[in-house]
Amino acid sequence: MHEMGIVLHIARTLDDTAKEHDLKKIGSVTLEVGEVSGIMTDLFTDCWDYFKGRHPVLRDSVLKLVTIPAVTYCSSCQETYGTVQYGKECPYCHSTETWLVKGNECYIKEIEAE
Repeated sequence: MHEMGIVLHIARTLDDTAKEHDLKKIGSVTLEVGEVSGIMTDLFTDCWDYFKGRHPVLRDSVLKLVTIPAVTYCSSCQETYGTVQYGKECPYCHSTETWLVKGNECYIKEIEAE
């Protein structure tokens, strides 16, 4: 379960950010999570609820998750397409010379703080 490690890293990052900017409380955190990142959002939320109680600045915070759609690029025909719907094979030319362009990331998009 890598969700716990990711949440712990984010909580520490937010603690450091709060100290750096003299923030007393973080009200919400918006994370963008790639559709094929492998992060299970229900477990992620459970981990968030566990760790926010151990970080005073996050205690009353709300986690908002935004999904980044996975997009793949085909180097044979230079088209992009939805990764989840079509997988590795390009739906236009049926090549497997494809590369994931986005949808595997996870990052902090926004912090609402006091």
